[in-house]
Amino acid sequence: MSRTFALTIPQLPEDLRVVVSNAYLLCRIADTVEDCEVLTFPEKQRFYERFIAAVEGAGSPEEFAKDLHERLGEDMLPGERELVRHTPAVLRITWDFPEADQAALTRCIRIMSEGMEHFQARETESGLRDQRELDRYCYYVAGVVGEMLTELFCNHSPAVAEQREALSELAVSFGQGLQMTNIIKDVWHDKERRVCWLPLAAFGAGLDALAEGKMDGRFEAALQELIAAARGHLENALRYTLLIPASETGIRQFCLWALGMAVLTLRKIHRSRGYFSEGATIKISRNSVRATIAVSRAAGKSNAALRGIFRLLTASLPKPPADGDSR
Repeated sequence: MSRTFALTIPQLPEDLRVVVSNAYLLCRIADTVEDCEVLTFPEKQRFYERFIAAVEGAGSPEEFAKDLHERLGEDMLPGERELVRHTPAVLRITWDFPEADQAALTRCIRIMSEGMEHFQARETESGLRDQRELDRYCYYVAGVVGEMLTELFCNHSPAVAEQREALSELAVSFGQGLQMTNIIKDVWHDKERRVCWLPLAAFGAGLDALAEGKMDGRFEAALQELIAAARGHLENALRYTLLIPASETGIRQFCLWALGMAVLTLRKIHRSRGYFSEGATIKISRNSVRATIAVSRAAGKSNAALRGIFRLLTASLPKPPADGDSR
């Protein structure tokens, strides 16, 4: 679940805020297993299975938390270590939610954990095979979160529930737009971990040339298409957001903030291609974040204004491919 959502959760109505906060913590626990570099793949596999069992009430949260906490490396942040230690407390809150909310959270964690387990076995510095494999990876780590959030929004708002079918069709794409932006942004961080989640092989490209301090032409071509694909998913994220009734201000702001920060990040990547050959970090400024919040609040109820702002911000980005035209 994107860390961006941690910034936007306070915008949600109070009852929904509690459930989504809990979902965020559960997803962060799963991410901690994925991110822990000292764990072997078989160990990660066992911890994923034990976490799923704990969430579903078929395993001991206390034993899971104790054993994982003891195995976390020194590279893990103190907050991540504390979160793992408090897994039982997080799950006690989960189990107190209405059944429909519990079902949405449990389904998300199962699919996410099983997907992470699958791709951990395929983790490689040479990247994913093609765009379809990237789509599959993004579904496991982000698309399923879009599905979960849609269920939670509908559970808590009858007005949103009227749009359930249309929202469900766009939910996965919304999550993938945020995830693809983060994958492109974090390419240097992942390279340091000897991991690549980009389908560079489909373009005959690789990360090797970047270590030499130059931009490989094939990498440039790959980047152009990946930015275009991410833009296409963010267009769907806008469509998703505009389906949320304007009366549901908190849910709309939650979506708009995440979407706005993703668009600004993708724009910065597109303008700053040199960072791929310099090892720099792409990060939007605090002023950009403040501007996103201000614009979202000012134009949040107007679909026409939001469409116009989105067109203006994405005009310089390469256009997404036609349906089915992916490698």
